[in-house]
Amino acid sequence: MAAHRNPARSLTRLGLVALAALTLVVVAAVPASAHVTVHADTATQGGSAKITFRVPTEVDNASTTALRVALPRATPIASVAVQPQPGWSFRVTTAKLAKPIQTDDGPVTTAVTEIAWKADSAASAIKPGEFGEFSISAEPLPKTTSLQFPALQTYSNGTVVRWIQVAAPGAPEPEHPAPTLSLTPAGTTPEAGTTAGESHVASAPPAASGSGTALTLSIIALVIAVLGVAAGVLALRRGRIVR
Repeated sequence: MAAHRNPARSLTRLGLVALAALTLVVVAAVPASAHVTVHADTATQGGSAKITFRVPTEVDNASTTALRVALPRATPIASVAVQPQPGWSFRVTTAKLAKPIQTDDGPVTTAVTEIAWKADSAASAIKPGEFGEFSISAEPLPKTTSLQFPALQTYSNGTVVRWIQVAAPGAPEPEHPAPTLSLTPAGTTPEAGTTAGESHVASAPPAASGSGTALTLSIIALVIAVLGVAAGVLALRRGRIVR
């Protein structure tokens, strides 16, 4: 005699399958959160560059009121100038170098180690859904493949986000990566379709690739959902037959 199948149990299983599929769709549709990043139109070893830190406000109930950026000490930059930002004040911290930087104008014994920007008022803070940009002029850039700029982002509610994590080679990107600027060797030019001085985050696959991945996952989830519905309907019909 055929075993009795409970239609209610089949419907419960159907609901769980559909819920799992819908969860996958939602996860796939949510874009990756924005980060504090660093950019430059050109960034060549030994050259000069305008370096810009892009700061998005990622929360809905607070504004960005301050940004602190640490400049590399192991590979210091001899000359740094800060571009004024309307509605914001800045403070520059310098330190004596253990090893002077040799330049065409002679040795440089001190270098900028930190720049701190602060909004002058709530009106000039970076509101939710907005972003701000803070720029410096730097030269000469060190002869290294990249520069890391650990940053602290402060919100009006007192929250401080520490963009200081560095991923090991080949490891996935950490949750709060330190802004990292890639430097082009002197005498070379970026490959076609690329921009010199892109940040670590900006050098990830472009948005179109991410959208394609999300679309693929969404299609897979939809297929799973359809199969779940079909299995549930079949189970329900078989349950009715054996009753």
